[in-house]
Amino acid sequence: MSEECDVLLRDGGIAHVRPLAAGDGAGLHELVARTSERSAYLRFFTGGRATAHAYADRLTRPGRQGLVLVAILHGRLVAIAEHTPAAAPTAAEMAILIDDAAQGLGLGTLLLEHLAVRAAEAGVAELTGEVLAENRAMLRMLHDLGLPVELEYDGSLVHLRIRLDPGDRLLESVAARDHQAERASLARVMAPASIAVVGAGRDPSGAGHKVLRNLLDGGFPGPVYPVNPKAARVAGIEAYPDPRAVPGPVDLAVVAVPAPAVLSVARDCAAAGVKGLVVLTAGFAQNEGRPAERELVAICRSAGMRLVGPNCLGIVNTAARMNASFLPTPLVGGGIAVMSQSGAVGAALLERLPVSSLVSVGDKADVSGNDLLEYWEDDETAQVIALYLESFGNPRRFARIAARVGRRKPVLLIKSGRSVAGDRAVRSHTAAAATPDVAVDALVRAAGVIRVDGVRDMLDTARLLTAQPLPAGRRVAIVGNSGGPQAMAADACEREGLVVPELGPSAAPAAWVRAGSALGNPVDLTADASAEEIGAAVEGVLAEAGVDAVLVVYTPPFGSGPEATRKAIGEAARASRKTVVACVMGHEGLIDGRIPVYAYPEEAVRALARVTAYAAWLRTPDDRAEPVSRGPARGAREIVLSELAARPGGGWLDPVATGRLLGCFGVSVAESISVDAPESACVEIIVGGVNYPAFGPLVMVGMGGVTADLLADRAFRVPPLSLDAAAELIADLRCSPLLYGHRGRPKADVRSLAEQIVRVGRLLDALPEVAELDLDPVIVSPSGAVAVDARVRLAPSTPAPSPFARRLR
Repeated sequence: MSEECDVLLRDGGIAHVRPLAAGDGAGLHELVARTSERSAYLRFFTGGRATAHAYADRLTRPGRQGLVLVAILHGRLVAIAEHTPAAAPTAAEMAILIDDAAQGLGLGTLLLEHLAVRAAEAGVAELTGEVLAENRAMLRMLHDLGLPVELEYDGSLVHLRIRLDPGDRLLESVAARDHQAERASLARVMAPASIAVVGAGRDPSGAGHKVLRNLLDGGFPGPVYPVNPKAARVAGIEAYPDPRAVPGPVDLAVVAVPAPAVLSVARDCAAAGVKGLVVLTAGFAQNEGRPAERELVAICRSAGMRLVGPNCLGIVNTAARMNASFLPTPLVGGGIAVMSQSGAVGAALLERLPVSSLVSVGDKADVSGNDLLEYWEDDETAQVIALYLESFGNPRRFARIAARVGRRKPVLLIKSGRSVAGDRAVRSHTAAAATPDVAVDALVRAAGVIRVDGVRDMLDTARLLTAQPLPAGRRVAIVGNSGGPQAMAADACEREGLVVPELGPSAAPAAWVRAGSALGNPVDLTADASAEEIGAAVEGVLAEAGVDAVLVVYTPPFGSGPEATRKAIGEAARASRKTVVACVMGHEGLIDGRIPVYAYPEEAVRALARVTAYAAWLRTPDDRAEPVSRGPARGAREIVLSELAARPGGGWLDPVATGRLLGCFGVSVAESISVDAPESACVEIIVGGVNYPAFGPLVMVGMGGVTADLLADRAFRVPPLSLDAAAELIADLRCSPLLYGHRGRPKADVRSLAEQIVRVGRLLDALPEVAELDLDPVIVSPSGAVAVDARVRLAPSTPAPSPFARRLR
């Protein structure tokens, strides 16, 4: 992991964690001098500070072994965590000291997380130490850490051993602490008690004036302070020359000043104790603005301020009656929380959706989609989360958070940049197929995220999610008064993976059967059908056990007309718990405030298909892959480092090195295999993977042989994979029936193939330097799955941030 990083604390503050530096001696002694007698006794087991000052001197002594991490809070060194070599070669002794004033913020746990990860990377298997039995805070912290801890009581002393064996418990503990900190850090940004608008001018066309006007007109309940050094009053209220002159505390400052003045304003806000900054000003994301953006982030981080933007529209929270944006749209409350990296997309969604909140993140220098997912997870006003992203800051973290949030509420995503980009000059079969957009699809699919193709698709899907219950399955009944649009709806269902089953006779009571009606599915009642007949038909198909959702297709002005027909549809569906959607040709909206109406059948079906897939994901168990054991990973890393030392630029491994590397994870390659008969070979499969520097690893399984590229029968997942997930990946292939005994063929050993896929996934997940990998072909037969040929390409790579150590990107 990188040498230093910013981290969120329990109360939402921001600390900076880094290794001890040569110039930290004075800061260490100041920390010791501030330590109370009680804290010194609990840490050093003696009274007085002489031992503590001697300890500070020892930490800065040249040639010291081990690692010391320090935490900086508001420019002051406030905590130390260290490990030093112990008697056992794979053990290290650990110790922690925290400033009295910084206790209770979670710093000890945070530093111990980072210390454990760095120690494990250095080959340490366990941390040891001693703590007084009366030091209950330390013992409680160890209990809650999430790593296996052994405590041995010896009178007033407790000997401790922490096994550095990260797993699901640590990941869940880290995620819970991260969630608490994220919520706290954004609380005063999303629901501030007071707001300052810096750059609020008198010109009604200016962004600052518009924000001020929106806050006042929208009824924001807290104090609003215009900041303008050239005006005594703005919009009829008193103005102030700078944020430090504001008479009360400020939770949020909205900055609408020219780019050259932003850094100065940020420093003033930091000095005034502002908790969050929304910077509307553009001009930071381009190359010439990058240094200024980095400095802006540094100012915010050192002061504990969260930053939205720069180059954004602002933020809106309808529940808090806060419109801190310069958009003219009035506040209309709803259940959809929106984050947009594009101002235009954000404006379009705000205008057309009933939102609970909108955050326009602009250049996304600090607050990102990951942060907002954490905040909205527990926000009861946010029933659905809609994201427009141009880039992922940390894709793997996004997937972990989104998968957790998605179990509670749906997450919609527009991800721009579907085109293939980058150098494809030297590619394996896997890398040629596994484009970055394919990787995004695999990532979001595994996380249960509903990926949509554009604003129209997002609007359609969000409307259905907020209005109707989720469907229990894929079976759709189509009822309507016009055969053509109903046939189009049935065709769209087939394309989108929905099923239009034949309906039983009980779905067609005589009361609404008229001459000429088609009573299979679709149920075509003909153009003369009255509103009552359409309503009765809807009731009838909703009562069918073999129907999960009903799509009503009505073409006005036939029958009883649109108003009477809409009313009949609403009444027919009122008592049902099944999903009901309607297509009233050429019209949109809601029937009875709860049945979404689409202008065209394809729109209705596409939204229904997205929601059905999400409901199916919710019914699947939360799948967990086993972590990679330390032995194979360490042996493989030694091979990788040796090869890259010989060829720093990377390249394709020779067959011997390839075999050794694959062997570390139990993947064997045979030069030839024997089969009983030609048909016993069953089928050739490709198993491979890629590692993208900004995205991470991706596993591919596909049909092999000479038709592989022609048929393009492939499936992708993000590793690590469990055995069940690997089996699902195989089943996604169109050729998979060949493996399961299609037309009398012998059944292949699918489990053996799944095990190969799991091992490849573990390798890719553990070794980001493996840029491309192909097992081509893997011969799958009733007796096993054996790779006949393998290729591996290495490339220099920066390790991905550890999921076990919290950090702000």
